[in-house]
Amino acid sequence: MSKQRHGKTDGGIGEPRKEALDNAEKQRETAVPASPAADNLEPVESALIDTIAAAPSEPPDSAVQAEAANSAVSWEDKYAELEFKFADLNDHYLRKAADFENFRKRMVREKQEITEFANQNLLLDLLPVIDDFERAIKSAETSRDFGSFFEGITMIEKRLITDLEKKWGLKRFDSSGEPFDPNRHEALQMEKAAGISEAVVSEDYVKGYCLKDRVIRFAKVKVLMPETGEE
Repeated sequence: MSKQRHGKTDGGIGEPRKEALDNAEKQRETAVPASPAADNLEPVESALIDTIAAAPSEPPDSAVQAEAANSAVSWEDKYAELEFKFADLNDHYLRKAADFENFRKRMVREKQEITEFANQNLLLDLLPVIDDFERAIKSAETSRDFGSFFEGITMIEKRLITDLEKKWGLKRFDSSGEPFDPNRHEALQMEKAAGISEAVVSEDYVKGYCLKDRVIRFAKVKVLMPETGEE
């Protein structure tokens, strides 16, 4: 009986087992008390682990090199494309510049031709008049009839004036008896006269001409001035 009491203590628990229980109880007492939120960490940690596991691993060196090579090839293609576009635009510009230069030269040539042949139609209208003069002169050489020659020359002159006025707007104006107008008349001679209150053209020395209401040649005239006028 005394031997059994020596081998069992505290309700029959053995010494080794009791010691293990005591150590466990001490560890629990010294441990940090668990937080109520600690129970919720397990799902978060599980999700974080799954995310890390699903993330792509770092590509091996060969993949990095392949990607760099592809990038270099892409830049080379873009450079080649831009170089082709530049060459095409430069060719287009040179063609346009050449076309413009040809256009400019053609305009200069046409302008020169217009200037040189601007009076072509007028000269064509004058040729029949020259023909009439030639016939009149030839007729006068054989007939020696001054009256016929004078009549023919008068008709040619009237025809010429009429054609120039109708086709070209050239009109001859008479100034005799008209008030002196410095915008139309050029006084070659001036005389004082009684009975007039303003300067008057008394004689045409050379006829004046208008081209479509613009005076292109002043009439050269003799002017009579009033006696009371300024010297």
